[in-house]
Amino acid sequence: MAFVLLVDALAVLLAVLAVQTTADAQDFVRFAVLAVGAILHLEAARGIERLREVAAEGVAYVNLKAMWNFAAVLLLPPVLAVALVALTYTHCWLRVTRRTAVYRKAFSAATIVLAGATALAVLAAVDPPRLFGLPEGPLGLFAMLAATAMFWLVNHGLVVGAILLSRPGTRIRTAIGDPSDQLVLVGSLGLGVAIASLMARGSWLVVVLLASVLALHRAVLVPQFRDASRHDPKTGLANAVFWHEMASKELARSKRTGAPLGILMIDIDHFKALNDRHGHLAGDEVLKAVSRALQQEMRPYDLAGRFGGEEFVLLLPGVDSWEVGHIAERIRDRISGLAVPVVGLDGEPARLGSVRVSVGAAVCPADASELDRLLLVADTALLDAKQAGRNQVRLAPH
Repeated sequence: MAFVLLVDALAVLLAVLAVQTTADAQDFVRFAVLAVGAILHLEAARGIERLREVAAEGVAYVNLKAMWNFAAVLLLPPVLAVALVALTYTHCWLRVTRRTAVYRKAFSAATIVLAGATALAVLAAVDPPRLFGLPEGPLGLFAMLAATAMFWLVNHGLVVGAILLSRPGTRIRTAIGDPSDQLVLVGSLGLGVAIASLMARGSWLVVVLLASVLALHRAVLVPQFRDASRHDPKTGLANAVFWHEMASKELARSKRTGAPLGILMIDIDHFKALNDRHGHLAGDEVLKAVSRALQQEMRPYDLAGRFGGEEFVLLLPGVDSWEVGHIAERIRDRISGLAVPVVGLDGEPARLGSVRVSVGAAVCPADASELDRLLLVADTALLDAKQAGRNQVRLAPH
């Protein structure tokens, strides 16, 4: 929270300084065109943006508002550029993502203000005569590229930093998000340059870009719909359908090559009691913590999935009966050492240090050679672990 407040405070300071700059009639006309274009864009893409922001929970959320704000940085005095940031983010919160906490939108707007200030500083350092205007010539091209890169770096870096600080245990790669999203952001900034170039020649020409922007918006949804169909939204692990599909393919490969394959069924002990005592939100945090522990213990080519409720499954290619037991014990031990920060039913923060799991294991071909049979054997071993007192590992009997 201190990091967020610091970023917000710096943005407010820059906004106060920006108020000292002046604007003429042409600047106000350009501001009006950018504002109308941004609002029309947000209204036309409102449904898409709602889906995208939900899909991007827990990672850096890339949106195309940046193109309007970057165009303002290149063309307008700082006072109007800051005003456009405030306008677009306020409109977005009121019309698109009203259920998002206000402080999150304020932080996002603050990162844009800081990114814009950094881009202006780069333009001033590289090509001072062209400050508050489009740079020209080879030096101008270099200045534009440098300003664009710094705008992206500051904006994205601040958002990723906030995610990592607010969600301990999150991988940097996860917080950064899908690389394809960064291409979208680069494209958005490129459109911002195009908008600024068109407006420098005739403000109304910017209208021709709206159709391209909306088409790009549609394309942005494709990877998120794909990921949403494959992953459990609460934990980020593979969902049961996708896990089963990938496990079937891996099992077929195992049969062809003769390599062993292990499966672990993992169940959180006394999860219902935990929910009853601390609340379902605390239970969700435990699910996320367990899923992160699994991801940290597994190899890059293993596949973890959530089978529903508090049950997880782990596919371990190339693992035999001896290895699967050691891996299961390591995972059980890792999870038993978790201290999960939660907010209890009384509203007070707490740390749950009593998370325990029971684990059942099965191996192909020693225990079964078909996926459904392997899952049944592993599930039976899991029940044995539960009946033996929980917080244990049980292998399939041979």
